[in-house]
Amino acid sequence: MKKILFIHQSAELYGSDKTLLLLLKNLDKTKFKPIVILPFDGPLKEALESEKIEVVIAPVLKLYRKLFTPKNILGFFGDIKKAFKIINELHKKHQFDLIYSNTLAVLLGIMYAWKNNIQHLWHVHEIIEKPTLFKKGFIALLSLKCNNFIVYNSKATQTFWEANENISKKGIVIWNGIETNSLEINHNDVLDIRTNKFKLNSDEIVIALVGRISRWKGQMILLEAFQKLIKSRTDIKLVFVGAPPPNQENFQEDLEKKIAEYQLENNVLILPFQNEIQKIWQSIDIAVVPSTEPEPFGMVAIEAMLAQKPVVASNHGGLSEIVEDNKTGFLVQPNNQQELIFALEKLLQNQELRTQMGQNGFHRVIHQFSVEQYVQSFEKLFENIVV
Repeated sequence: MKKILFIHQSAELYGSDKTLLLLLKNLDKTKFKPIVILPFDGPLKEALESEKIEVVIAPVLKLYRKLFTPKNILGFFGDIKKAFKIINELHKKHQFDLIYSNTLAVLLGIMYAWKNNIQHLWHVHEIIEKPTLFKKGFIALLSLKCNNFIVYNSKATQTFWEANENISKKGIVIWNGIETNSLEINHNDVLDIRTNKFKLNSDEIVIALVGRISRWKGQMILLEAFQKLIKSRTDIKLVFVGAPPPNQENFQEDLEKKIAEYQLENNVLILPFQNEIQKIWQSIDIAVVPSTEPEPFGMVAIEAMLAQKPVVASNHGGLSEIVEDNKTGFLVQPNNQQELIFALEKLLQNQELRTQMGQNGFHRVIHQFSVEQYVQSFEKLFENIVV
């Protein structure tokens, strides 16, 4: 049995957290034994332990912008000592064949692999254009000889990071997957959400954006497009599902101010993150992913397509690989409000088109983004890595 140490930057249940949980939950435990290090307690730890997976809390040596102060650097070196002591005990017990670092943010894996001559795999979920110093630093880390393998979550992510031959010769793309076995639609749940959460009339069409409320997720450009669309229609509603990152509450405040300025309080709704997000997807009519900067992947597009909803998305990053233009939705030029309006108008005017694109998207997810394909790709990779 191959022993793999998985190191991750968080214990929440957002994008990269979900993909790690999905992999470990479905990994063949007769062939692979996963042990996981997380930086703190949280819902991911609970979910992993419910699957009988060993989880250890330790510093993961996370790289962040405010690290480079005397106090934080001193703390970082203290964390190295503490983390290495914990992994030394784990390695003595398990004798790891591979260290898997999930996201570029964690440095513990590459540092320990280098010191102890253990094979290392970096699963890259990010496109980091700024600050430039960070981008150059990560390119240097990915180039290291002790970083043996790289998995990218999209071709767009791969293209962004393959800056030299040292990187390009050891990287492959494995698209994220999603569980597709719980697809039954409970029409009573949908009716309850549309009536009580969305406050809809029966004939209203719901446009939704699910994701962090941030500078680049596109909430503001979608709101601007919506306020123009609603001038000629009275049967539409816009729903934002999500919350801003910690200490970035100003993005939601700005969004709320703009909603009030347009006098759209009865037409636009902001909901916090929902635990049962698939029920939300089932209750909307059109999904929009108008990211102003490239998404490394775009998990929300897959979630919407699984719920048989058409997706209007920005034509860059991983979204260009997920959404098939004019088949499962529309790809529009990033930051182009007029293209966004035009795509939404097409879908608003044609229920049959919404239904057909939703069905096409569902079949695409089943065939290209299933959890089975996702996990099998990793298992094959692990088999080839650890002989």
